[in-house]
Amino acid sequence: MKEITVTELATKLKNGDKINIIDVREDEEVAMGKIPGARHIPLGEIADRLDDFDKTQHYYMVCRSGGRSGRACEFLTENGFDVTNMVGGMLAWEDDVEVEE
Repeated sequence: MKEITVTELATKLKNGDKINIIDVREDEEVAMGKIPGARHIPLGEIADRLDDFDKTQHYYMVCRSGGRSGRACEFLTENGFDVTNMVGGMLAWEDDVEVEE
C-alpha cells in the first residue's frame, strides 16, 4: 500500500497541487474539522459509492489514525483505483482544518 506522511500531504496542498483527498471518518468526526477541500465519504459507504471515484485520478485517503483509511485503500486498490494512505490520520495532522457548518 502506498503511503504519504501528513507533512508531505500538507506540502502538496500548500504548493497548490490539485489533489483528491477522501475523508472516510464518520459524520461526527468530520464535524470537528477536516482537511480543506477533502470530500467526506464514510468508510461504510465506499463500496456503494465506487461511481464517485475516477480510475484516471489519484486519491489520498484520510481517517482519524490511518487504520480505516488503510482498509479503504486496500478495497479501492483491489477495485482498480490509484490510492495512497495518509499515515497517522487526523491525529497527526497539524495544518489547517475546515469545519462544515
